[in-house]
Amino acid sequence: MSWKRNPNRLLQHVRKYGVGLAASTVAVVGICIYVNKKNDFKVFASWTNLSEQLEYPKIKWDNNWDRRDPKLLVKPVKDENNNNNVNDEDIKKQTPTATRHIILIRHGQYNLNGETDEEKYLSDLGRKQADLTGARLKLLDFPYTRLVSSTMTRAVETCDLIHKFLPNLTVERNDLLREGAPIPPEPPVGHWKPEVYQFHRDGQRIEAAFRQYIHRATPEQKTDSYEIIVCHANVIRYFVCRALQFPPDGWLRLSLAHASLTWITVRPSGRVSLRCYGDSGFMEPNKVTYS
Repeated sequence: MSWKRNPNRLLQHVRKYGVGLAASTVAVVGICIYVNKKNDFKVFASWTNLSEQLEYPKIKWDNNWDRRDPKLLVKPVKDENNNNNVNDEDIKKQTPTATRHIILIRHGQYNLNGETDEEKYLSDLGRKQADLTGARLKLLDFPYTRLVSSTMTRAVETCDLIHKFLPNLTVERNDLLREGAPIPPEPPVGHWKPEVYQFHRDGQRIEAAFRQYIHRATPEQKTDSYEIIVCHANVIRYFVCRALQFPPDGWLRLSLAHASLTWITVRPSGRVSLRCYGDSGFMEPNKVTYS
């Protein structure tokens, strides 16, 4: 054979084909290892994977959270031929068709050195913040149907400044919206420890305010509504937790800028969504404050 007469030619064949074969073998082995490892790959930080390993509270949505579920507002029908034991026509009459949009606004920055409510009036910056919020609401140009405020000085002043931009609305006041201690926070904090009686007193009042303002529309309401409520950080944070059916004692984990916008939507079905929380992006950074 020619390679016996010319050993150098054999070496050339080895160099030409052997290296390529070795490289191909390494590549194939590498691909096999990669595919096997890829199939074995698991992300244990994934919530879906963790849910199979860890126990956590699973809370289903309560469709009757506002006690206005149409099915539960009609009297049962005593009819053996009616398997559902309800009157569908009556349910239809009790079913809302409109969506409610509730825009919650925290008051502007105020005088923290005041002792009485009257002395806790808006600062110059707080008044500017309220003006910016009023201008923002006017720019959004929603068909606003209501303007309500807490009766505390800082909320009243904020509301009145906003009202200048929306003069067609009639201002309402409500003591239920006043600031307070809604529920003992979890985890507790060291810098804020109201007495137990304050939670007992304020909590029922703030819960009453929630029930009055946060609920699905009535069947009589035919068009969507946009309602503005000017109140306080604790009240708004509690409302958000309650409306979304989050643990309400987590309210203090949320932070809220002065004169910011929080937008809750309640659908006819009773489903709730948080369109925005604490929006202050329409203000210049040097005008955004929290305390």
